[in-house]
Amino acid sequence: MERYQLTDAYDISRLIKGGWHLAGGHGAIEERQAIADMATFVEAGIDTFDCADIYTGVEEMIGRFRQQYPTLAARVRVHTKFVPDLAHLGQINAQYVERIVDRSLIRLGVEQLDLVQFHWWDFEKDGYVEAALELENLRKAGKISRVGVTNFDTDHLAELCDAGVTVSAHQLQYSVLDNRPSDRMVDFCESRGIALLCYGTVAGGFLSDRWLGQPEPIGALANRSLVKYKLIIDEFGNWQRFQGLLQLLRRIADAHGVDIASVATKAILQRRGVAAAIVGATSTRHLGAHQQLSVFELNDIESNEIEQMTKASSGPAGDVYQLERDRHGPHGRIMKYDLNEKPATR
Repeated sequence: MERYQLTDAYDISRLIKGGWHLAGGHGAIEERQAIADMATFVEAGIDTFDCADIYTGVEEMIGRFRQQYPTLAARVRVHTKFVPDLAHLGQINAQYVERIVDRSLIRLGVEQLDLVQFHWWDFEKDGYVEAALELENLRKAGKISRVGVTNFDTDHLAELCDAGVTVSAHQLQYSVLDNRPSDRMVDFCESRGIALLCYGTVAGGFLSDRWLGQPEPIGALANRSLVKYKLIIDEFGNWQRFQGLLQLLRRIADAHGVDIASVATKAILQRRGVAAAIVGATSTRHLGAHQQLSVFELNDIESNEIEQMTKASSGPAGDVYQLERDRHGPHGRIMKYDLNEKPATR
């Protein structure tokens, strides 16, 4: 698996194993198998894991993986998050920040967190700069090695940087369906040395051979990822335009002997400023396809074809996470805003 030098003396696998799918919103999880799968991913070179304080039970599960596979665990990088509940945004102080960080340290069974990615639900509520500065203080104190953000827009990320927060990475949604980061964020992050960690590169599975030639789904979808990314497809244009994109990706995939999901992921990995793509996995079923990402490259013509089709779409529009911040809109209504204080045991 290819690697990326995120900061001095810290490199990550260019595919990151996502943890959201292990939080229970995508079907039942058998923990023993999930932990064994973590070991298989590490052995395959995907040794960077993404989780969050609000992914129910996932930090603890990774902690148990570390206990059961100590040799493999020594190779693992774990990126977690600090996502204070919407209901508590007006009450965040230094003690609150340190308490949540300490809880992650205990759950993961480590003495220092590799990367903590900070999210703030509502920028109209003050305190996000102060909370980020407390994370910076904990970095200087040694509890955190690196501070990142997730789902910040450009102006508010600039505000954190200008306040003195050392931001190493930004986790954001970036895909051949969602080109919002290329508007302003990519340039800004490049100017500040901030690496992009990208989720949504296969749109919850929509960007795959499974959906090529299929009719538009009607009614309830199988999981939260599909609900979320069907809304992105609607912003992209319509189902017919989406099928046109899948057909283009299939043609390019044929040229490389890979699948659609691999082309969609590779297209983002080859974008400027992108350090890694986060792949949600509840099993090792797609591990072989993940490993193929290291053995092919899209040429300039292929990359340009994909980019031009993305740019010709009607959306999503605006800055990073702008649509999702409207809690009354379709993207915001599906979010869960108060999970930080929810008990995380299974």
